[in-house]
Amino acid sequence: MTTAAPRSRIRHQPDDADRELLNQLQAGLRLVPEPYAELGARVGMDEGEVLRRLRVLRDAAIVRQVSAIFDTRALGYESSLVAAKYPADRLFEAARIVGGHPGVSHNYRRTHAFNLWYTLAVEPDSRLGLEATMDRLAEATRAESMRLLPTLKLYKINVQLDMTGTQPTDAKEEAPRPAPRRGDGVLPTAEDKRLIEILQRDLPAAPRPFDPWAEEAGMTTAELLAAAERFVERAYMRRFAAVLNHRRAGFGANGMAVWKVPEDELEEVGPRMAAFKAVSHCYRRPTYPDWPYSIFTMVHARSKEACEEAIAAIAEETGITEPDRRAVLYSTYEFKKIRLLYFTPDYREWEDRAVAGEPLPRWGG
Repeated sequence: MTTAAPRSRIRHQPDDADRELLNQLQAGLRLVPEPYAELGARVGMDEGEVLRRLRVLRDAAIVRQVSAIFDTRALGYESSLVAAKYPADRLFEAARIVGGHPGVSHNYRRTHAFNLWYTLAVEPDSRLGLEATMDRLAEATRAESMRLLPTLKLYKINVQLDMTGTQPTDAKEEAPRPAPRRGDGVLPTAEDKRLIEILQRDLPAAPRPFDPWAEEAGMTTAELLAAAERFVERAYMRRFAAVLNHRRAGFGANGMAVWKVPEDELEEVGPRMAAFKAVSHCYRRPTYPDWPYSIFTMVHARSKEACEEAIAAIAEETGITEPDRRAVLYSTYEFKKIRLLYFTPDYREWEDRAVAGEPLPRWGG
């Protein structure tokens, strides 16, 4: 897969210690005043070595960010995957316009007639709402077709790449993973939003990285960390962890396997697919006359062959072996991939332009 532009200053080949560190960073930092020292104790490294390695991994663009991972819907945002269809000569310009929306965090070209796939989120008080925002993007980009594919049932979301390379492609969870909670039904207060704005930033590589954030928030570090723990308890936050650049980390194949599953089999098949460790995301989504696939499974692997092996294992496990009952869409170009930022003014500014009928902003200027 190619990307819009190089994002690293150095080339770095992770060694065994780096790979173990990356696995632990993805699993999550503890919400303690000295999280890197605590992480080092887990992997047999002193704090200074953890910080040195993390800085190198960031400079090499293997680690994109270390921050709170929030649940979009739990914070009151509407969100959806969107599939769009364009002729090849208009795809890149369309992707720039789509990527100009602040709620678009992932935007890829994929190997299918629906060749542009992006995630879209809108604020709780959006004047347009999700569907009208998508319609405005479809109009502005002259899409041949654009389909809203929201999550109808979330079976799994757990992006943790096995950096050690020891996990078999058909490995499964030892016990069924409970479906993720999507918040507690109570929207964030103004104070919550102020702390979310801080916690969503990239955590400094420093011995006590939460101290300056706490000072900015006007509280002690213990108070800030206690608030973060409450966000976890309320399922606003999944964990505080690193997000990797898949390709830089050696996972060059990104396969979205989609499956035709009968309505009466969905609740049995979805969890069985989610049990595979190679699957990072597993969702039930709506179908359309030109899109008949109801379950989506994301598989990340070091090669297309490894992706295909994992997907074949899923097919064998579930009995969905007929070629016409599944498709695999691979990412071939990354137009945009960022961590979604919440409660920023960019959303209202985009809607101001859309409501006024002005040209929409483009990703990359």
